[in-house]
Amino acid sequence: MNYLTWVTRIVDDATGKTSYAFNWDKAIDSAINMAEVILSKGFSLILLILIMYLVIKIGDKAIDKFVTNQANSKLSFSMNRQKAITVGAILKSTLKYAVYISAASIIIGSTFKVSAGVLSAIGFVVGIGAQSLVKDLINGFFIIFEDQYGVGDYVTIGEYSGIVENIGIRATVLRDFSGDIHNLPNGAVSEVTNHSRGDMRFIVDVEIAYEEDIDNTISIIKNTCRKFEEKNKDTIRNEIEVLGVISLNASGVTIRVVGKSKPMSQWKLERDLRKDIKVALDEAGVEIPYPKTQLIKNDMD
Repeated sequence: MNYLTWVTRIVDDATGKTSYAFNWDKAIDSAINMAEVILSKGFSLILLILIMYLVIKIGDKAIDKFVTNQANSKLSFSMNRQKAITVGAILKSTLKYAVYISAASIIIGSTFKVSAGVLSAIGFVVGIGAQSLVKDLINGFFIIFEDQYGVGDYVTIGEYSGIVENIGIRATVLRDFSGDIHNLPNGAVSEVTNHSRGDMRFIVDVEIAYEEDIDNTISIIKNTCRKFEEKNKDTIRNEIEVLGVISLNASGVTIRVVGKSKPMSQWKLERDLRKDIKVALDEAGVEIPYPKTQLIKNDMD
């Protein structure tokens, strides 16, 4: 906009003096034109944001319905619930990136009058400088394709361990057991330990005093384990085994109990079984060793 057109230069032929007059009509016309452009651009921007919001919301609803149908489907070629949730998270992430990038391209193209060729050149330059992003995308694809881990799995990635809360096309979100959130780029995922595939082993070590009858104590522990299996038959995979004496310590004998459970339930089973064994041994009068202080008085005549 040329603001100089708002001022008119007037030269007096008789005196040669120059004066300037402000052209209010042109100024008002220019202001009206500017307001129309701002309103037009603003309306277009608001409309674009509204369309983005609707596309993402509708897409998320469709993806959630797809995940639900897959999780509840009984067909042989359908995905299990965990796999469906993981694929749903990837689809939502992909949808958001696609909508945001498309909207940014539209805004740049309409605001700055950038041609398609220039946008392509800019995209090429950005692609060269974003090699790590490309690596994240490719590695994320193979994580999903190879089913290395899914949403809800307990995994160890590098030095971080926790529950996978989300898998995007660029990063994996991991929550550890202290509640901290770790955002790990997919390109940095080189080694993964998945603790949620297959049955998990739980171990309970019980120490008794040397004075106690070992065979009787093992019998008590076995009976306790049978009752414990009945209470937790939904999470225990097979019969709990009492291995017997595994070590002779300074103050007592250690008896080991092992079993297998569903993933993520092994810690609770260990705590509950340890408690039940302690109660059973107390009722049977079996002593669990603990530090004692013995005073010996030697009377000297």
